[in-house]
Amino acid sequence: MRSAYGVETVRAAERALMARLPEGALMQRAAAGLAAACADLLGRVYGSRVVLLVGSGDNGGDALYAGARLARRGAGVTAVLLAPERAHAGGLAALRRAGGVVGAAGSAEEALLRADLVVDGIVGIGGKGGLRPEAARLVETVRGSRAAVVAVDLPSGVEADTGEVRGAAVRADLTVTFGTYKPGLLVDPAREHAGVVRLVDIGLELPADAELEALQHADVARLLPVPAAESDKYRRGVVGIAAGSARYPGAAVLAVAGALRGGAGAVRYVGPAAEAVIARFPETLVSDRGPAKAGRVQAWVTGPGAGDDAATVAEVLASEVPVLLDADGLRLAERDAVRSRTAPTLMTPHAGEAAALLGVAREEVEGARLAAVRELAAVYRATVLLKGSTTLVADAAGGAVRVNATGTGWLATAGSGDVLSGLGGSLLASGLAARDAGSVAAYLHGLAGRFAAEGAPAGAHDVADRIPSAWRDVRR
Repeated sequence: MRSAYGVETVRAAERALMARLPEGALMQRAAAGLAAACADLLGRVYGSRVVLLVGSGDNGGDALYAGARLARRGAGVTAVLLAPERAHAGGLAALRRAGGVVGAAGSAEEALLRADLVVDGIVGIGGKGGLRPEAARLVETVRGSRAAVVAVDLPSGVEADTGEVRGAAVRADLTVTFGTYKPGLLVDPAREHAGVVRLVDIGLELPADAELEALQHADVARLLPVPAAESDKYRRGVVGIAAGSARYPGAAVLAVAGALRGGAGAVRYVGPAAEAVIARFPETLVSDRGPAKAGRVQAWVTGPGAGDDAATVAEVLASEVPVLLDADGLRLAERDAVRSRTAPTLMTPHAGEAAALLGVAREEVEGARLAAVRELAAVYRATVLLKGSTTLVADAAGGAVRVNATGTGWLATAGSGDVLSGLGGSLLASGLAARDAGSVAAYLHGLAGRFAAEGAPAGAHDVADRIPSAWRDVRR
């Protein structure tokens, strides 16, 4: 599990640790890890050209001390001071002793254009609102160079707690973060600025409850429902799919595909696309009597391709089993009907659907994904899976938001969300809690998308067919 903590939690842990350590020891730990990461990226340190962009905070001190270590190994190191009068005095002295050169921002362009490596120590984890004009100009110069960029703790200009980017910001090839991940390193749009993230352990003692959690293979493997010797289809879970319409029969087929590939013991289908579903998946149990009379299920999926069938969506929401609500179902569902449910509800909007539910512009959701998913979960008293380049899963009760980054741009194809709905529904039917079902479904769906595409276009049906491969990959 990768855990991320907010700024105030990190600072409190740093203060507690510094009280037990000799003065400056914590910064030296960070600088040692930063210098090692820079050396690994350079490959050959001796003779390389390194430019440090140094702000007034501790990030600037980390960069200066790391620069001193690189200079002692034969690198030519130049520190560009954005606030010379407030630069870290100890770090400056160490760099000068090691043979580094110190300059002002106004004369930095030539050094930046000749650099092999640029270290971003402009702003620390408390920065908000994007880079100031002088720093933004330097970063623009870096983009025109051939230099690799390493960010100290997180890229300057992104917001650590939210993942928001409100102006100009550094785009790093590598971010070296200290003690723990910060939410902005795991959530887009900030995550796109971080590049590869390397965590350096500096000895922080952090609370058990994190702000964000990112499941890894081992975590997903522990959650996967695996049938036992005495399992039958009901013990494995029967999922009901109330989806599709005369206009969108394919949505029903794809949702059923996701449910079957997701390990459901059986799938019951209710809706006008029964003929198409049976033609593709003859093992499906179909009914024309509506959700309430379709037979026993342990969870329902409703909404994909539903068109304007509000009655079916309402009938499903009135059931006493977990419900996954997607696509048209999000638009058709009455808010109070969702809020008043006693069984779990998992909503799976993309950014546009989330924006409509919140009454804001899509850009507002995309720019503040963490705030949006938390607000939706609170407003609807449901678990919300916000789809996107980093999928977020939030519970109405609060707690750590789950973030998933296994997805790929190849999943941006018609019907991919329908497959995810069926997969999530099958996991709900198996007995997983809504947050776990959403998190595992997003993880497997992302892996399946990668396996299906392998660098080339793939359709939603290809993604569904690769879910078993994703399952096997996780269980190895």
